[in-house]
Amino acid sequence: MSDELNDLYQEIILDHHRRPRNRGELPVPPATVGLGYNPLCGDELNVYIQKDGDRITDIKFSGQGCAISQASASLMTQRVKGKTVAEAHAEFADVKALLTGESDLPIAVEERLGDIIALKGVRKFVARVKCATLAWHALDSALAGQGKVSTE
Repeated sequence: MSDELNDLYQEIILDHHRRPRNRGELPVPPATVGLGYNPLCGDELNVYIQKDGDRITDIKFSGQGCAISQASASLMTQRVKGKTVAEAHAEFADVKALLTGESDLPIAVEERLGDIIALKGVRKFVARVKCATLAWHALDSALAGQGKVSTE
């Protein structure tokens, strides 16, 4: 990856960390909440979703953690708001492949991920992959109505 792309990706992550989108809480019920915890570093995230049928109509997150976990949560909420549950699960699968894959995703998938591609560099640091996927695991938990999930 070129230095220019690295700089751009780093700026996207820092921007979402400094000015997170969709930070807050939704009333439970009608919203459901997924609680994510990374015991390795202590990151904790709550992801609140509200659905109309099978579509995510609102999503917020709260909690504390490193810049990667907070930026990933912000990016995730922007990405899945308005999508169906199946589309949100597909997004999670693409993000997991991006962060854990040994080879690059097809260009079409990377382009579809938009700003989330900024997290791609995290896969070089195995311990940080859990930080980047924490919000996505909490989303998955909220969608399934399972409550708390751990990255361990």
